[in-house]
Amino acid sequence: MIKPPPLRNDCFALPAGTHWTPVDEALTTLRDRLTPITALETLPLDQAIGRVLADDVLAKRPNPPLPNTAVDGYGFAGPIPEGPHVLPLVTGRAAAGIAFEGEVPAGFAIRILTGAALPRGVDTVILEEDVTCDGGQVAFHGPLKKGANARRAGEDVLASQVILSKGRVVTPADLALAAATGHAELPVRQVLQVGVLSTGDELVEAGEPAGRGQIYDANRPMLLALLRQMGFGAVDLGRVGDDREALRKRLDRGAEQVDVILTSGGASAGDEDHVSALLRQAGAMQQWRIALKPGRPLALGMWQGTPVFGLPGNPVAALVCTLIFARPAMGLMAGAGWAEPQGFLVPAGFEKRKKSGRREYLRARIRGGRVEVFASEGSGRISGLSWAEGLVELGDAEAHIRPNDLVRFIPYSSFAM
Repeated sequence: MIKPPPLRNDCFALPAGTHWTPVDEALTTLRDRLTPITALETLPLDQAIGRVLADDVLAKRPNPPLPNTAVDGYGFAGPIPEGPHVLPLVTGRAAAGIAFEGEVPAGFAIRILTGAALPRGVDTVILEEDVTCDGGQVAFHGPLKKGANARRAGEDVLASQVILSKGRVVTPADLALAAATGHAELPVRQVLQVGVLSTGDELVEAGEPAGRGQIYDANRPMLLALLRQMGFGAVDLGRVGDDREALRKRLDRGAEQVDVILTSGGASAGDEDHVSALLRQAGAMQQWRIALKPGRPLALGMWQGTPVFGLPGNPVAALVCTLIFARPAMGLMAGAGWAEPQGFLVPAGFEKRKKSGRREYLRARIRGGRVEVFASEGSGRISGLSWAEGLVELGDAEAHIRPNDLVRFIPYSSFAM
């Protein structure tokens, strides 16, 4: 099993003098600095679904492996000119999996069934519905082109052709293609294991009694479920209060268990922002002030060689930062490459004025062919995440969006959500 080299401690460092980092610059930095970190293994086809291919996969044999018929009918040598024709039948038939071992002489025909390999001397097939047969000969009308109703060997895939590319996430259809071209196993990467850790004295577990000033931990169940949907291994690292030593021990334990850690809360620069404080003490901390709404600074760093994404504690900002920054970064570290979300231009069903200087993501959904946005942009309105079916992305420049103006809508499904 081959393990890639670890990431460098400075992989998250931004250029000196950066104050507010544009979203595109932050994404470019992540894309350029990160590398795959998961180990390689080989798995049987039935265990490879959802895995990232570690290498290109080449066809071991062509598909179809031999010329064959696409229909039930009668085979002979073409082409057949216009007019009526009568051909004598050879004894026997060709069926899928039961080859006709002889050769069909010129001027003769043979009974042939869908999927059967074409016998020697046959390159053309006529549908049985277009034929009259008396048991010893067949009659039909031409013309019929040479090769009609027949499949050429390798017309789908040639031997040694790349059928699946390195970095692809294996789908059920890929398994069919791999099996058809001779593969019983595939070279894949191990699943990226991502730990999720919530921080803050104000948090309690859902279902527990909540005291005055306490809130239920919404981030951890959201992020763990999101990671599973994205195909990563989701590891629950639990919840830690505002206790620096307890957090240190939990990060130590997490670094032994997972490849990446997502934390929520404690990522800013206040007295109780222990995630950023510990990363700073470890000498591998970068606080990215990203020109983004919703979102606050991201704390990015390394803890005992494990990348840490310090997300905002607010669930709306935590989700947006995960989708926009952590997801493509984790996909790259998993070996699947950098994934750009697929967006679509849709007429706006709202009006909004936007100042220049930062990118905005609005919770949105499509109704009646237009995109509508959640009534409030407040980042504390968690209900808007559930109400929405995606995000409207507004660029960095100043804008005045009016009804029916085209805006970029990114459905949640584009994030594998």
